Order: sequence, then structure tokens, then C-alpha cells
Amino acid sequence: MLIDDLFNSPLLLLLLPIIAFLYASVGHGGASGYIAVMSLFSFPISVMKPTALVLNILVSGISFYFYFREKKFDIKLFYPFAITSIPFSFLGGLLTVETHYYKVILASVLVVAVLRLIGIFGKEKPVLKPINIPLALLIGAVIGFLSGLIGIGGGIILSPVILLLGWANMKQTAAVSALFIFVNSIAGLFGFVSKGGTLPLSSTVVIGVVLIGGILGSYYGSKKFNTVTLRNVLAFVLGIAILKLYTT
Repeated sequence: MLIDDLFNSPLLLLLLPIIAFLYASVGHGGASGYIAVMSLFSFPISVMKPTALVLNILVSGISFYFYFREKKFDIKLFYPFAITSIPFSFLGGLLTVETHYYKVILASVLVVAVLRLIGIFGKEKPVLKPINIPLALLIGAVIGFLSGLIGIGGGIILSPVILLLGWANMKQTAAVSALFIFVNSIAGLFGFVSKGGTLPLSSTVVIGVVLIGGILGSYYGSKKFNTVTLRNVLAFVLGIAILKLYTT
């Protein structure tokens, strides 16, 4: 099937805004979800990676705006991760991973996403602690490199780490993750383009529907909003994608 036909699939155009809505509601851009769904439709990696990064930039930027407006953003929590993640994300974007290893890495990241969605981990600590700067710098570098390598923003990994270490509450974590994803996605996309990669024009058809989902998710997520049923549905879809990635 042609790439243009894949992007115009009604099911794809239905799933992508739902993913954007749910991810944006917790300050994420949704790249891991977009890539998971595109893998179900057998998109090539050369198309999945830049498309997910562009959608990530748009949705995470919108999400950050809403959380920032609600005064949930803490620059002191953000900058230690960003200092190392941005250059390492660019470096990861320069590299091309063999298809098999790409699928294994992506599937592993999606396992984290599913566990986060169904509430296995990623809960607030009752008592918050000051951020450990050296550890945050290391975490930023590792997540940034992985993000650029597979075409995600890294928020799906950063959020549970921040919450697990007790450095912020849920809303603060969402705000930091949104901007973290935004800058990493830009760096990763620059790395991808600088080595000759291009974004297929046909992918622009999904931008409109994803923006709608991102705006609604960001608005409701920055307020009080519970999407347990929808998150369970998304976890199921991602679970199918994980099985396909591990078995093909």
C-alpha cells in the first residue's frame, strides 16, 4: 500500500487524535503512541520517525502552554535534564538503527508507556525531595539519546522517573515533561534532517486531527480530568503494537 493511502486510512485518523488527547492530558507529546499505531499499519521507519517527531513538537508545545498558564512549570526542575538531553537527542537523531533493534527498543519503551497508563508506576510520592543535579544530568543524557534514536521526546520515560524519585508532583512533572519533549523532539528532528532525512508531505494530513486531540487533552489535563477507561483502551492498542514489534 502507498504511504499516501496509509496516511488517509480512517482508522489511523481516528486513533492518532485519541492518542494525542490522552498523552497531552499528562504533558506528553504522544510520539511513542503514534509510532506504535503506525507500526501496526506497517509504515517504514524512515516515515514513522520524522512524522512522530513533528507531531510530538506540536502536541507537547500546546501541552506546555496550558500547564505553564496554570503555573505548574518549575524551571529549576527542567534545566538539569535539558542541558544534557538536547545535544544527546541531536546525536541520537543522527544515527540509524537496524530495523530489528529499532523494534526491540521501541517495544521496550512502549512497555513503560503501558505500565504508566494502567497505573503500575508513576504515582506521586507523599513527600517531595530536592532534585539531585548530577543524577538529573545523567538521566537527561540517557533519555535524550534514546529519544533521538527512535524518534520520541522521552517524556514517557522521564515522567515516571521524576515521580519515582519524588522530585515533583504530578502536575509539575507533566509541565516539565511537556517542555522536555518539545526541545528533545526539535533536536532529534534536526539530527534526522541533517543527515539527509525528510518528512513525507503526505504526513501533513494527520497534523490537523492530532492538533485537535492535543489541544483538548492539554486543556482538560491541566485541570482535573480522569480518563481511566480511555487510557485502558490505549494501553490495549499499545499492547497489540508491542506484540507485533516483538514478533515481526
